[in-house]
Amino acid sequence: MIHPSAIVHPGAVIGEGAEIGPFCVIGDNVSIGARTRLLAHVVVNGYTTIGEDSEIYPFCSIGAPSQDRKYHGERSYTKLGSRTVLREYVSVHRATGSEETTSVGDDTLLLAYVHIAHDCRIGNNVVMSSTAQLAGHVSVGNYATIGGQTGVHQFVRIGEHAMVGGITKLIRDVPPYFLVEGIPAQPYGLNTVGLRRAQFTPEIVSELKECYNILYRSGHNISQAAEAMRAVVASEQGRALLAFIETHSERGITK
Repeated sequence: MIHPSAIVHPGAVIGEGAEIGPFCVIGDNVSIGARTRLLAHVVVNGYTTIGEDSEIYPFCSIGAPSQDRKYHGERSYTKLGSRTVLREYVSVHRATGSEETTSVGDDTLLLAYVHIAHDCRIGNNVVMSSTAQLAGHVSVGNYATIGGQTGVHQFVRIGEHAMVGGITKLIRDVPPYFLVEGIPAQPYGLNTVGLRRAQFTPEIVSELKECYNILYRSGHNISQAAEAMRAVVASEQGRALLAFIETHSERGITK
């Protein structure tokens, strides 16, 4: 279903059952999955792929050129997953650098006025509240939540199942399963509500809490804390937390 007022380039691929609403503009090299709905006034351009069963509300912009000064028109990509919802005025920019990709995963909810800059990688089941803003090269793990009016510095990593409170200035990485908030952000323990909703066992929660205490309350530096955590972790989640801590970071860990 394509509204008569919509402009769809002949080179675009529109999946079966997709709906293109009034005054949408769909460019060449765009692929829109089956049953995805663009409600009205949505602009999609560049080499952009949108998955199946997604819903995109009015005045969203997807695949626009990067605002990065290093971008010079090279071919780069934007990818949105399936069953993902973009509310009003969300913008997702294509990557900087030839053959690079900005990606948003499956089952993700981006509320009104969210901005995803170039080269960001957003996992599955992520929630970003209204006016949350990501600078370039930010990565967000599965099931993470980012509160409204939060600004995230470029190259920051946010781990899976992490929670960033609203009105936060985030300039360093957030380890998985932890809660941070503030200006600048500070750690406030585990993301207990998120872990409970994800049905983490009490044993896993206890292990993660011990890791949190080692990292933030023992007086250790990062390398010393990682070494101490090795004697504690036994679960898949604990190992994921340790791997995050030990992976090279452009920004460092929130302290």
